[in-house]
Amino acid sequence: MSNTPRQPVRSPRRVRQVFKTLHLWLGLSLGLVLALVTLTGCILTFEAPLLTAMHPELAGRVVPDTAGLGRSLEHILATPEGGKLRGIALPNGDLTAFEGTAKGGDRVYFDPTSGDVIAHRSGRSDPLLVLLDWHTHLLSGEVGETVLGVVACTGLFMIFSGVWLYWPGRKRALSHLRPHPRPPILRWASWHRFAGIIALPLLLIMIGTGTTMAYRGAVRTGLAHAFGEPAPAKPPKLQDASDTKVDWSAVLLAAQAAAPDATITRISLPAKKDTALVIRVRRPGEWNLAGRSMLWLDPFSARVIGGDDATKLGTGGRLANSLFPIHSAAVGGPVWHTLAVLGGLMPSFMLVTGFLFWRARRRRPAASA
Repeated sequence: MSNTPRQPVRSPRRVRQVFKTLHLWLGLSLGLVLALVTLTGCILTFEAPLLTAMHPELAGRVVPDTAGLGRSLEHILATPEGGKLRGIALPNGDLTAFEGTAKGGDRVYFDPTSGDVIAHRSGRSDPLLVLLDWHTHLLSGEVGETVLGVVACTGLFMIFSGVWLYWPGRKRALSHLRPHPRPPILRWASWHRFAGIIALPLLLIMIGTGTTMAYRGAVRTGLAHAFGEPAPAKPPKLQDASDTKVDWSAVLLAAQAAAPDATITRISLPAKKDTALVIRVRRPGEWNLAGRSMLWLDPFSARVIGGDDATKLGTGGRLANSLFPIHSAAVGGPVWHTLAVLGGLMPSFMLVTGFLFWRARRRRPAASA
């Protein structure tokens, strides 16, 4: 008889039990965070109408022409409030006011004609801004964004592990989806399984695109490499920084002349004088509501010195630019908006039914004793 020690055999049942345990406890712990994040995402898809409902003074104002906006912008940036801004969005759509972004996430709004302050929202107390900070950073800055990426990856693991644990074979797949009214342990298990499989495409899209938001830099670079595309260009340094006063009307007119078919949406205010001014525009066909195309200008001479046309990017760049509009339901009209909201509600439903199934299973021995 051979004395060769027998090699341990990994039991498929044991592997399955490990995945069941991970699926359960990750779902009841990090799944709670994921559910709260996706719930806030559902609310934020209605951010524009909610904002104008909470601040009606931001809507219905007369917006001047490009030169008039430049004069208002010049007044804004000369004020103490304007001097603290890192960027400013031009009036557009229902929001007929300048929206300035200050350090700490505060938002300051200015009249489009006079440039006077008409509203201020604190990043620490405004309900919508707090929800946005939770949804994107878990109220914890860069650390929170990193944790959020882990939570999103956990959500993807729970989706795939749930499908694997459910799968009864091709012939019995549909029959196993039937929800059961009782007993409780079968009711909650069947509803959890049914919702997870039916909503699988939505969950993959919403959580998958949300995961890419947490790692957007790496995702954009990775897609560029995957399709053999060059890395996005960066704004050049100004050769001759000047102390000349910026003529903002001339700057906006120059930007509009360089992209006559585009809408100027945002201005990133440079922190240093030798940094080019970055103006974001939305060209026809772009999904992102703020556009992903850029113009680089020398603000002192009101001269366009470069730019980046998002409509002329390769497949990798266009794919990277499509992720956020899909995630935020900025495209697809009411149909996709409704589906996106349903997808955002599903993690909460899965959390509740999973918890009720776990509780019913724990109570079963006591009930039968």
